[in-house]
Amino acid sequence: MNTPLDQDHSQLRYAEYVLGVLDADARAQVASEVQTSDEAATAVNLWHRRLQPLSEEIPPIEPPDHVWARIQHALRFDLQERARVAPMRSGLWENLRFWHWLGLGASTLAAACLLLLVVTTGPRMAPSSPAVPFMASSITQTDGHVGWTAAMDIQQARIIVVPVVPTSFAQGKAPQLWLVPSGQKPISVGMIATHAPTTLKLDRALLARLGPTAALAVSVEPMGGSPTGQPTGPVVATGAIGAAQG
Repeated sequence: MNTPLDQDHSQLRYAEYVLGVLDADARAQVASEVQTSDEAATAVNLWHRRLQPLSEEIPPIEPPDHVWARIQHALRFDLQERARVAPMRSGLWENLRFWHWLGLGASTLAAACLLLLVVTTGPRMAPSSPAVPFMASSITQTDGHVGWTAAMDIQQARIIVVPVVPTSFAQGKAPQLWLVPSGQKPISVGMIATHAPTTLKLDRALLARLGPTAALAVSVEPMGGSPTGQPTGPVVATGAIGAAQG
């Protein structure tokens, strides 16, 4: 025999069913009762009629952005994003994984140029420098993989070369970077590292020859660099230079 307490509990469950606050198991149980019991179906319909007007009287309000931010924080949805951003903030230039992604992506040139915007110290643009403030290059190895990315800051008169795919060289050998102007002999930019970023200064002669008609190349040379001023070992990577307007 049902007692008044049992009836009150059932009515509460039916009200919670209409409000949508039951867990999955309890909701499934009430839904089954509605299908098999006229008493349960009548009670649920009654609660629908009682509660529906309450929602109709409340105008919809678009929550401000900070509410969603607090909800995401409370549900810990922002932990993954913070974990992704934190390594990039600490030592971005030294983060080889980031540069590996950068070299393989189609937006290498634009991304490399944007990264240089955060650095503002150093010498000013020389009068003979190209008009564009930034240039970049993906230096591709003979196997088709990008070996290095190079970002050139014209205003700071420097080039930052970052290895995308670390490359091993024979003992006593190292990579040397060259600027190859169209129709001219290669000009040494400097020795570069195989497992860490390298920053090299660009003198006026190099700045004057930078542009989309020039290219970068990497050759295998003795540890101290080519003794002749021209590549003496095999050229293992080349890349066109792209320019981005500031």
